[in-house]
Amino acid sequence: MRREIITSVIAIVVLTVLLGVVFPLVVTGISQVAFPGNANGQKVYVHGRLVGSKIIGQNFAGNRRYFQSRPSATAPPNNAAATTFSNLGPNSVATKQALAANIDAYLKLNRPYDPGLTVAKVPVDAADTSASGVDPEISVANADIQAHRVAKVRGLSLTRVDGLISKYTSGRGLGFSGEPGVNVLELNLALDRIGQGS
Repeated sequence: MRREIITSVIAIVVLTVLLGVVFPLVVTGISQVAFPGNANGQKVYVHGRLVGSKIIGQNFAGNRRYFQSRPSATAPPNNAAATTFSNLGPNSVATKQALAANIDAYLKLNRPYDPGLTVAKVPVDAADTSASGVDPEISVANADIQAHRVAKVRGLSLTRVDGLISKYTSGRGLGFSGEPGVNVLELNLALDRIGQGS
């Protein structure tokens, strides 16, 4: 009995050191060498100052000069430390109220610049949250609608803004999975660079 207890304790210690310390350090070391950007969260810096991440949505709410991210279920919005989804079903009253509020806010923000915009034309990602609550991308349809507002407010041509949308649109995952998406942070930073004359 004593021998079995000692063997078990040794096994626990060895496996804890191997799988709890050595393995994570090896994986971290390999990722830092092979994929340093991904391993560190794809941080985005402007003039040496950290402004966000390519893979975490930013909150641009209320600023008409910027493309808006999709609605976030986190509190505060786009809180990477609290990624979550609402976990409410499609028949939930709270879900219906949240969708209605998001659609209303989207129409109020964009309809003055795109008078033909109706509830039926509002893209799903403009009304509903993502599974993580911090999705960094919006659909091309969503970006195309918002382009009217951003172009007008910034005094840019719609063609120029559309060109930026195309530049910051990623393809489908692995070439076949999902839909193309527009990275909101990168797009907004590109708009700011235009405003600074570069």
